[in-house]
Amino acid sequence: MERNAFFDNAKVLLIFLVVFGHLIQPFASESLGIHTIYMWIYTFHMPAFIFLSGFFAKGSGNKKYIWNLAKKLLLPYLIFQMVYSGYYFFIGKSGLEFKIFHPQWALWFLFSLFCWHILLTVFKKIPASVGLLLTIAIGVGIGYFAEIGAEFSLSRTFAFFPFFLAGYWMNEERLSFLKLKSTKVLAVGVMAFVAVFMYMFPDLNSDWFLASKSYETLGYPVMGGLLRVGVYTLAVVMSISVLTFVPSTHNLFTSLGARTLYVYLLHGFFIQYFREADLFYVNDFVDLIGLGLIAFGIVIFLSSKPIMRLGQPLVEGRFTKLRDFFKSRAHTMNTTS
Repeated sequence: MERNAFFDNAKVLLIFLVVFGHLIQPFASESLGIHTIYMWIYTFHMPAFIFLSGFFAKGSGNKKYIWNLAKKLLLPYLIFQMVYSGYYFFIGKSGLEFKIFHPQWALWFLFSLFCWHILLTVFKKIPASVGLLLTIAIGVGIGYFAEIGAEFSLSRTFAFFPFFLAGYWMNEERLSFLKLKSTKVLAVGVMAFVAVFMYMFPDLNSDWFLASKSYETLGYPVMGGLLRVGVYTLAVVMSISVLTFVPSTHNLFTSLGARTLYVYLLHGFFIQYFREADLFYVNDFVDLIGLGLIAFGIVIFLSSKPIMRLGQPLVEGRFTKLRDFFKSRAHTMNTTS
């Protein structure tokens, strides 16, 4: 599919918010303002990211397709499970252990993304409205099973699948309403209201937006389903509101949208070290801006060509970028000699 500036810009914005959200998380309990920003981001950033992943999904379902998916998603998952386990031990975060079915930190996304593609081969045969209602029902119902949680990232897989399927059924024409002036006006109101709500109710558990725990664990064994419907609704309106302000034209950072997987998988090395070393503090708004600049710097650095060359064996299980680089260097040397 030909790359679209709007979607690449959206991915750059969302991956920045992923990094920034992880960077400010340790300070969310110390400051009501940071807590509000953190919760505001978490209402939409992963649902929107998953929606965009579904938009570009093909879901053919043949053996070659599934095998390529396994190489693209499961192989990096296994590699990074081992790498992060060793890294956490090295920085003193935890003992040396390797649990293949318990995704390390943000790696749940790779495992779930593989599962969403597999589920898509079935759900794409069901009418869109019926399939979406069914996935919502499953996503709501899964929270009532305390046995289903972080293992295999099953809880998140089913809870977030409606966003992936919605992305699959979406097209550019249906998204044209995002650029209407009336939509932008409503979006400002929605984002402001949600920010005020998060500020007024700081005791709201952020685990509701992570979708990794059962309703019983969250303290609402009966009403949990209704609350998840509310979380779904909030995620939809916030995702629409934020995407409304994503530019549709190319800019200096648009090309980074093709490299967000590198940022997602590698930024944990920075975040976990920062947390373990207790490097940063936030005393005022200037400090918060500083963390934002650091998050942006991480995105730029991990999107750079040298990092992609070095990281490709881990992220993609291939060496093509390194091979092409050395071939280019050899060609240049032969030409100049």
